[in-house]
Amino acid sequence: MLKDTKIHAFFKRKIKESSDATQEQESISNYKPFEPSEDRPTKALRVEANVTFDINSLERDPGLRRQICEYVVDQRDEVRRAYIKAGPYQDLLSTYPKSNEKHSLAEVVKKAPLNASYTSPQVQKEILHVLGIKVKNAIREEIGDGKFCIIVDEARDESKKEQMSIVLRFVDKKGLVQERFFGLVHVKDTAALTLKEGIFSVLLHHNLDVQNIRGQGYDGASNMRGEWNGLQALILKECFYAYYVHCMAHRLQLALVAASKEVIPIHHFFTKLNCIVNIVGASCKRNDQLKAAHAENIAHLLVVNELESGKGLNQIGTLQRVGDTRWSSYLKSVSSLINMFSATCEVLLNIIEDGATSAQRGEADAAYEALTSFEFVFILHLMRKILEISNSLCQTLQLKSQDILNAMHLVSSTKSLIQNLRDEGWKELLLEVKYFYEKVNIPVLDLNTLYVARRRSARHQQDEILLEHHYKVDIYNAVIDSQLQELNNKFNDHTVELLILSSALDPKEIRRSFRVDDICKLVQKFYPQDFAEYDMLQKSKNFPLVYRVVTLVLTLPISTATTERSFSAMKIVKTRLHNKMEDEYLSDCLLVGTEEIVLEWN
Repeated sequence: MLKDTKIHAFFKRKIKESSDATQEQESISNYKPFEPSEDRPTKALRVEANVTFDINSLERDPGLRRQICEYVVDQRDEVRRAYIKAGPYQDLLSTYPKSNEKHSLAEVVKKAPLNASYTSPQVQKEILHVLGIKVKNAIREEIGDGKFCIIVDEARDESKKEQMSIVLRFVDKKGLVQERFFGLVHVKDTAALTLKEGIFSVLLHHNLDVQNIRGQGYDGASNMRGEWNGLQALILKECFYAYYVHCMAHRLQLALVAASKEVIPIHHFFTKLNCIVNIVGASCKRNDQLKAAHAENIAHLLVVNELESGKGLNQIGTLQRVGDTRWSSYLKSVSSLINMFSATCEVLLNIIEDGATSAQRGEADAAYEALTSFEFVFILHLMRKILEISNSLCQTLQLKSQDILNAMHLVSSTKSLIQNLRDEGWKELLLEVKYFYEKVNIPVLDLNTLYVARRRSARHQQDEILLEHHYKVDIYNAVIDSQLQELNNKFNDHTVELLILSSALDPKEIRRSFRVDDICKLVQKFYPQDFAEYDMLQKSKNFPLVYRVVTLVLTLPISTATTERSFSAMKIVKTRLHNKMEDEYLSDCLLVGTEEIVLEWN
């Protein structure tokens, strides 16, 4: 069977070979030469192109020229070699914009190369640094050759570095008072000599003459205000006319803190207030209970028409803590407790009933007894009245355009308002406290009963003293007198000869009489370097001379609020997740963010 298969395959191959040979002979005999048809297009012959380019005819700008891939395949190498031979592209000087011409960022980006994305971190830092330099140059141009004041404060950033904020206060060419943030400087310590070297290095780097300093503004730290080795003393040795002014907002805060610790009932009040805030805000659960209870109280008061509804009103928040170094924190803490009094009582009652431990229940019970006592509620409303008067002064002192004379008038007005409260505010306060007690459903204390002193005070107690007399004399009058005394101690600049003579420039004083002698004395004693000898001898009402004196007085600092704002911005920029920022990069970020108005102008 295998043999038959082989024979069959052999004869089959022979048959195929013979049939292929006959087909080949037929194709040769039938061959005809190819004749191209007129309808069929002939194939184009390949032509070797050796085109050379003139480099002047090619577009050099990478943002405008054609891409290499857009040329014919045979021309790409020639074009590439032409660009390589021409070298890097650099625009001609005549095509650059002039320095006095303003170009928007959109125009600059439009002329940039199309392949430029500027997403590299290093490139972004360089761009931000360029913008920071532009801001500083614009501020330097605003100052010109005029006189200026330095306002300095230091704080620690997120990476535990000591940063010094520098602010320049001056009067611009339009006669407006300006306070410009001029950057952060990292200092190794807070010694006065170190701070002085950092300040002078920044000023000299921007060609600001140290002899043009006419004022210094710092807080009350010993390394700043020291009369012998403090920063103000070291700068005063270099520039004899750089007069130091203690930040008035700090002085006001120090007066409030001192007054709160001077009178014993007030000291006990703030101690109890901190205890109540700590107990209520000890956990998230208690905070949620406080907010829920406060929301119910607001809804009830809206139904009975005891609260007004509107945008931004009746916000649900938490109790604020008191801080000795935070401005307006005393008023915020007192006001928040008055607004959330019922909700706070409800949370304390819940802790008394459902507290996890006996210690928690005992602390809540003591806090509730203190909160609902008449003395606590009385002092709560009294401190709100006093703090509202002083808070308006605190907010006004933080304005950049505030001047030293107007600030002292505001201090005098605040003292007058507090004195008026002492003379005429007793009955109104008493009615307010009684109405508050009725609103929260707490029995009102009868003030016509005899007052019984506690502890050792009972030995020296006079006979037949009523509760009303105790609250009015021992608390009401004592608190207000202490506040007035502290304001007089902290704001005693009326004894300074500089401010006494500067009051001659006050518009209110000029309406009465133009005290030319005081103005001349002010110039001769405090600003002799800024006036020629001829100008000081003549007693005239020449406008340019008077304007120059007014400009020097307006340069004196009021508060360090601008430096505090820069530190608030620093906490936003340099966070826990961005704690490795370089000092220069941090300063540029704050410059561009804080002085964006200067950047828009330029």
